This record gives sequence, structure tokens and C-alpha cells, in this order.
Amino acid sequence: MPIGHSEAFEYRLDNEFFTNIDGPEVQRGKVDVALDVKRTATVFELKFHLSGVIYIPCDRCLDDMEHIIDTDEELFIKLGHDYIEESDNMLTIPENDGELNIAWFLYEFIALTIPIKHVHPYGKCNKEMSERLQKMSAKRIDDDEDIDDIPEYADDATSQDEEQPTDPRWDALKKLKR
Repeated sequence: MPIGHSEAFEYRLDNEFFTNIDGPEVQRGKVDVALDVKRTATVFELKFHLSGVIYIPCDRCLDDMEHIIDTDEELFIKLGHDYIEESDNMLTIPENDGELNIAWFLYEFIALTIPIKHVHPYGKCNKEMSERLQKMSAKRIDDDEDIDDIPEYADDATSQDEEQPTDPRWDALKKLKR
């Protein structure tokens, strides 16, 4: 590829891609990839645009849920003697190899879009699983009956307005501070 010239490539990543890559986060999906490769004097600039949908398990009910992918990423490749990852988006590959398999990079770009907590929108979870979860987690220690007034998706975080019991040792130290 001549210096300053760019080439465009398009790929479609489907279920077969995700099965073959065997990554832990994503097993199914359909993602379109537009790749623009530009060569400068010392570096190949790879600019990716990924868009589509993947299916990941809901953290709450474990049913598959759709996750929309729409991201832009860059990768810079230099030619050298050895394979070196200089940073998250800068690589040096052996000049003798002359090629780079970008499959794992594409998978990582997709996996990085997945939020830490991924759950269905309110009311879209599997009803049977939600009921089981509520029955298992909504019992009081001093009461054998289920708590029926807890909403299906109650937040586990306690309210800041509620007074939390404190350790008496800390209370004694606070008195010394005064």
C-alpha cells in the first residue's frame, strides 16, 4: 500500500464469528464492521466503526438480551523485529510476518462496550425467574413469610436517609476527637 493511501474494508461478524472466537462475554450477534486502513511513513492507521447487536445474558434473569453496538476505535500498527504491545492501541508486529489477524481486536472492541451491569429494562425480565429470585431473596430472618411489598426490581443500595448502626469503638473515638 503506498504511503498516504487508504483502503476501506467491510466485514459482517455473525454467530459463527462469535462461536469461533470463543470469547467468554459474547456468543451470538450480528455486527457490521467498516475498516479504513491508511499508511503513513511509519505507521498503519486502522480506524474501525462497529455497529449492530449482540446477545448477552441478563444479570437478573439470565435470559438473553439485546445490546446495541455503535462504536469507533483506532489501532496503530508499526513494523519492527518483534511483536510488542506498546499501548492499548499501538502495536509493533514483525516485518517478516507482514499481516495481522484483527479478529481478536474486533471481539475486544465489542466486549468493551458491554456495561458492567446489564439487565433487561424494567418489566422485560423472565417473569418466572424474577418470581423465583424475589422468593429467594425477599425473606426476613425474623419472619418466615415473604415480603410482598418489595418491588420486583428493588435496588440493593440502602437509602442515605436511613441511619446505619455504627461500631461502638468508632463512637468512642469520635468522642475523643471533640
